[in-house]
Amino acid sequence: MYEKSFPSKRYKLTIEFLKKHISTSQPILDLGVVNPLTKIMQEHGYNVENTKGEDLDVDTSTIKNSESEVVVAFEIFEHLLSPFTVLQSIQANTLVASVPLRLWFSSAYRSKTDMLDRHFHEFEDWQFDWLLEKAGWKIMDREKWTNPTKKIGLRPLLRWFAPRYYIVYAERVK
Repeated sequence: MYEKSFPSKRYKLTIEFLKKHISTSQPILDLGVVNPLTKIMQEHGYNVENTKGEDLDVDTSTIKNSESEVVVAFEIFEHLLSPFTVLQSIQANTLVASVPLRLWFSSAYRSKTDMLDRHFHEFEDWQFDWLLEKAGWKIMDREKWTNPTKKIGLRPLLRWFAPRYYIVYAERVK
């Protein structure tokens, strides 16, 4: 289970937020390839289908053709050049999405070895809210949480107090 998975706090809070809003009877489209959180959702009884690894900035056909009632997007929008296009292409009326928040004391994440594992966007909460609103979504619930580390230093200390993740439950505006 997620208690033994890294990063367990993020997984635990994400699944608790999902369970608060989404029934296991609602089919889910998870934006992104199968990942540890996909497996955790399945362990909790959710029926999850994933996108296939296509570049969602260019190809949204899987999203447009999905019959899932719910779309989840956990830490994916920060990797896209155009999350607005993806948000508009969603056919489901329910969205649960999380993003890493921009931290004033730390630059955006950029892997030196994986060209795809980079953040094009790191949002402030109001920016993500505005993006969702402009794309036709209304936020019904939201939470933030910190991501402390066990390292020593000023930035690790600040991570105990500054929220790092932002999750929302949103419904399509009709």
